[in-house]
Amino acid sequence: MSLHVLTGKGGTGKTTVAAAMAVALAAPGRRVLLVEVEGRQGISQVLDVAPLGTEERTVTAGLAGGEVTGLSVEPSAAFVEYLRRFYRIGGSATGGLLRRAGVVEFATTVAPGVRDVLLTGKVYDEVRRYDEVVLDAPPTGRIGRFLDVSRHLADLARVGPVHRHARVVRDLLHSPATRVHVVTTLEPMPVQETTEALAELRESGLPLGSVVVNRVRSLQDAAVLIDGLPTEALVARELAAARLDPALASSLLAGGREAIARWEQEHTLGAEVAGLGRPVLHLDEMAEGIGPGEVHALAHQLREQGWGG
Repeated sequence: MSLHVLTGKGGTGKTTVAAAMAVALAAPGRRVLLVEVEGRQGISQVLDVAPLGTEERTVTAGLAGGEVTGLSVEPSAAFVEYLRRFYRIGGSATGGLLRRAGVVEFATTVAPGVRDVLLTGKVYDEVRRYDEVVLDAPPTGRIGRFLDVSRHLADLARVGPVHRHARVVRDLLHSPATRVHVVTTLEPMPVQETTEALAELRESGLPLGSVVVNRVRSLQDAAVLIDGLPTEALVARELAAARLDPALASSLLAGGREAIARWEQEHTLGAEVAGLGRPVLHLDEMAEGIGPGEVHALAHQLREQGWGG
């Protein structure tokens, strides 16, 4: 079994990458689970399926004919399940009573760290049932605390079944069965957060995976322009010859200069990512938006780069 954890700065497309990774892993005979823990229903949006619930169901096919199962882990449901499993306090009626009394809300939103222990604990239970689990995890600003369950043990009883279960979860997250992948785009803030997240994860002893550079744009046009822009007068003459407004020359050249500046920045940031000491995967920008077809196309790109085979 293996657990692939996806994190990244908000807006970098980590949910899309998580879905593509699950599709790339789903071979016949392999049980693959794609799970989210933030309640955003991002998986259902990129795969164009009904909102996920707390029961597993098939959400898409794998590249090789397997299936991907989807699940949304919800902290209050996980808390009620913990009570039922470890303290023999259970049943739907009991869960409803605890919610009305505010116990569930306190445990999942007020008590420090308990929410993350509940979520990672539920993921651990699913990892034991599947061959591969891909977790769409919280963003880089919260990923270290989310995964480092040992920090939260002091928030729980120091003995007892929940405490023991949390230790088992911690052992899984620090084991060779787990890999934490960071998704970025070639922009200054995402690359900076990627650098900081890798340092934090490394310091916590969490096992690192790949850096996924998402939304890579074609640089062919900029590569042509980098050899030198024509003069405004030349562009104006060419526009006039084509019976177009010569006044467009200025704005066209401004666009060319912006393309060159963007190319230079992305080139610099790409070199910075390459120097982070982790394997780097590149996924193309999908100009038409993201849907099931695009997710499968990205999964193909992952496989072509040797990932998930």
